[in-house]
Amino acid sequence: MEALSLIQKLAVLALPLIFAITVHEAAHGYVADRLGDKTARMLGRITLNPIKHIDPVGTILVPMALFALTGFIIGWAKPVPVDPRNLHNPRRDMALVAAAGPLSNLVMAILWGLAAVLGQTLLPTSNWLAEPLIYMGAAGVLINVILMVLNLIPLPPLDGGRVIVGLLPARLAASYARIEPYGMFILIALLVTGILGRVMWPLVILAIVMLPGSTAVLNIFLH
Repeated sequence: MEALSLIQKLAVLALPLIFAITVHEAAHGYVADRLGDKTARMLGRITLNPIKHIDPVGTILVPMALFALTGFIIGWAKPVPVDPRNLHNPRRDMALVAAAGPLSNLVMAILWGLAAVLGQTLLPTSNWLAEPLIYMGAAGVLINVILMVLNLIPLPPLDGGRVIVGLLPARLAASYARIEPYGMFILIALLVTGILGRVMWPLVILAIVMLPGSTAVLNIFLH
């Protein structure tokens, strides 16, 4: 990444991030729609138009601040509203809706990885096309894997926590769901203390090395 200008770095990171968070939220809405809840469809949230999913803080301010401070970008979009009362089987279906987000990030990580592999194949005959594919593909893999692993943490209101709530017996699920109002505070505490990074990064690296394009990700971002 050192060889890229500031604008080039921003271009390489911004597009994969926008797709990662947009498709993630649209996947929640699509699965909810298929399982009986039309709320997201009525609000126009089953779309790849990023404007519909933008959160001023999570999609703009936080990524810009992180890019200025660290040179890397991560963020989030507005959560897609889901009304469990409209689902065919509320507890099971809420788990499926939650799982759709991280699954979409996995699919995107694979596709971006294939783009990076294609770029490596085109080197050195077509540098003008190969290099953007490699850099953007590597960024897409890293961003999507980070979002996938983060969202799979079994802590409500993250997707992993909601999957756990949907799988537990009703009484245990009700007790576990009571964590949700405090979930983000717990997550911030884990981040500040460094525990979150120690838990996440081995899982992120493990996932990356199992995906296409892992060599590009490791060489560009994690060397």
